[in-house]
Amino acid sequence: MAFATRPFVRFSSATAAAKKLVVKHVAVIGGGLMGAGIAQIAAATGHTVILVDQSDEILNKSKKGIEDSLKKLTKKKFADKPEAGAEFIEKTLKNLTTSTDPVSVVHSTDLVVEAIVENLAVKNELFKTLDKFAPEHTIFASNTSSLPITEIANATTRQDRFGGLHFFNPVPLMKLVEVIKTPMTSQKTFESLMDFSKALGKNPVSCKASIFYIVGGGRSR
Repeated sequence: MAFATRPFVRFSSATAAAKKLVVKHVAVIGGGLMGAGIAQIAAATGHTVILVDQSDEILNKSKKGIEDSLKKLTKKKFADKPEAGAEFIEKTLKNLTTSTDPVSVVHSTDLVVEAIVENLAVKNELFKTLDKFAPEHTIFASNTSSLPITEIANATTRQDRFGGLHFFNPVPLMKLVEVIKTPMTSQKTFESLMDFSKALGKNPVSCKASIFYIVGGGRSR
C-alpha cells in the first residue's frame, strides 16, 4: 500500500445522505506534504484528526513537519502573545494522532481525505478496502489534482458520499479549496464538504468532476 508516495460496493441507503453531515472526526490518508498540511489545518480548527501512512518513520517526519509549520505560523500570528501561541500549538497537536492501520481508523470517522500517490489503481484499491469498513455516514474525498474523481469513486458503493477536496500547496497558507461534485455526489454530501472547507478557514469553490479543475489544469502534486 502506498501512502505518502503510494494504498486502500453496497449502494447505501438514502438515509445516510438524508441529513447534512457535520464533520468532527477526520482521517487523512497519506503523510506527505499535502496530507500533513490537511491534517494540520483540520486539527488546528478543532477537528479530531488521525493521519495515516504505511510506516511510523513517515508519520514521525510528517508530525515533525507539522510542528515546525505551526511554530512558524504562531510566531507571526501570536508575535505579541508567545504564551497564547504555545497554547495553540499544544491544542492543535492534542487533536492529532497517527496510525499505520487505515482500516481501524475508518470505523469511527466522519470524513476520509485521501492524499496518496497519483495512481488510479492504487487509489481504487485503497477506497475499495475502506468502503467495506467505514460506517454508512462516512464521506470519502480525494485530494487528487490529475485523476477523474468519478473513476476513483467507482471503486466504492458510496458514490453518493464521494467527492473531491482539492487543496493547494502550502495547505496551511493557501485559502482556495476546490470542492468537486460528481454526477453521483449527493447534494447533502456536497454541502457537507463545502461546510467542512469553510470550517477550516478556507474559501471553497464548486467544481464539476473533470480531470481539469478551475485551478491547476490537471497538474500532479
